[in-house]
Amino acid sequence: QVQLVESGGGLVQPGGSLRLSCAASGSIFSINVMAWYRQAPGKQRELVAAITGGGSKTNYADSVRGRSIISRDNAKNTVYLQMNNLKPEDTAVYYCKAKVVTLSGPPDEHEYWGQGTQVTVSS
Repeated sequence: QVQLVESGGGLVQPGGSLRLSCAASGSIFSINVMAWYRQAPGKQRELVAAITGGGSKTNYADSVRGRSIISRDNAKNTVYLQMNNLKPEDTAVYYCKAKVVTLSGPPDEHEYWGQGTQVTVSS
């Protein structure tokens, strides 16, 4: 019904920047909170940043606050994560999550996840 596709990951040197994108498509009536999570090898998945439906409120993990900016383009059903001054500890698979009300069925929110994009920070 709903697909989330992340892009923008890759290999970057410490101190560098990346911009991740996550585009939602399918049977979408509305998208509420969108968020980025990450999971490093051997660690639990953790919240990186989240943004409300209108984009007026954001939240960041302490580890990325001041170095990252989450934003969204509702006309494109897309959320972005701009990451600056990247550190080796930022290396992880980054996942997008969205809370979506679909076109069919009752007006309930459902969570959808993308397949992830690898970010590697290394010299």
